[in-house]
Amino acid sequence: MIQQAEPVLTAAPKRVLLVRLSAIGDVIFASPLAAAFRRAYPQAHLAWLAAPACAPLLRHHPDLDEVIVWPGPALRTLWRERRLPALAAELRRLRRDLRARRFDLAVDLQGLLKSALPARLSAAPTRIGLGSREGSRFLLTRVLPREPAAQRTRIGSEYLHLAHMLGLPADAFEMVVHVGAEDAVAAADLLAAAGAAAGCFVFCPFTTRPQKHWLAARWAALALRLQAATGWPAVLLGGADDVEAGAEIAAASGGAAVNLAGRTSLLEAAAVIDRSRAVVAVDTGLGHMGIARRRPTLLLFGATLPYTDTARPDARVLYHPRACAPCRRRPTCDGRFDCMRDISVDEVMAALRALPGVGW
Repeated sequence: MIQQAEPVLTAAPKRVLLVRLSAIGDVIFASPLAAAFRRAYPQAHLAWLAAPACAPLLRHHPDLDEVIVWPGPALRTLWRERRLPALAAELRRLRRDLRARRFDLAVDLQGLLKSALPARLSAAPTRIGLGSREGSRFLLTRVLPREPAAQRTRIGSEYLHLAHMLGLPADAFEMVVHVGAEDAVAAADLLAAAGAAAGCFVFCPFTTRPQKHWLAARWAALALRLQAATGWPAVLLGGADDVEAGAEIAAASGGAAVNLAGRTSLLEAAAVIDRSRAVVAVDTGLGHMGIARRRPTLLLFGATLPYTDTARPDARVLYHPRACAPCRRRPTCDGRFDCMRDISVDEVMAALRALPGVGW
């Protein structure tokens, strides 16, 4: 437990705004804070401000009273097009809407200028930021330090660190994504149409950064190996931008993999994960969703610093350290992505077989 020289919160807040706009994985990592705030302040009105793409992750969260969608993409479009009067009018509208909710505490979980701005617009008298950058500290009343990078070995550890600093109960700090009944029905229909109603493995091969990808040929080979061993196909999940890449993997697998990239909403993807035997993923939000939905999960890391503690016995990270890793957004291998090539199909098969609940 982190000890504070003085309490961060000196009075129980009545109306709380949590700000974590994106991305999918980060919103999932931060999701335990909703339950922590609810346990600490059961009578408080608790709202979460999120980007349009991530807001559905919070739609069914039982500890949230409200999910507010922040129109960041629309604001950026107005700025790029230099439609400044329209941008100013939209910001005034957002300020009016946020202030009407009369928040007395706003917590910026993202630590960027774009996330501190709505906290400031809310006019909450107490505005706390986590490791604030880009000058965002000037929009807040207090900035709390981030956990040192060397200590971030547990999944979502920076948010657990924040919970400790705020004095929130954190003994059951588990990531969650709640799914609606309609999402479960849609997922069942998709899997039935794909010939995977009896069960499947879920693959999440896609991210926005190619240096985090595993080789497409190895995904296809893994699907073939798993189908031969279990009789179950692999289902590929991803966004609209991943449809073509998913089709290539599916074709190379000879039908052992079924491409559902671009065909599910976020919550439908979570419901597909619920019906899987296990999830295999690179460092991507859908992969972290496997842990949040309590499915056996194997994550393949290379260019990004992995967490070694997944907080679940049925989840594991495969990672081979290299002198150049983690390179994050600045790979130095001329596109070879050696860190991901180090992970073999045999190694993935063995790791999957060893995960509790997966062995065959």
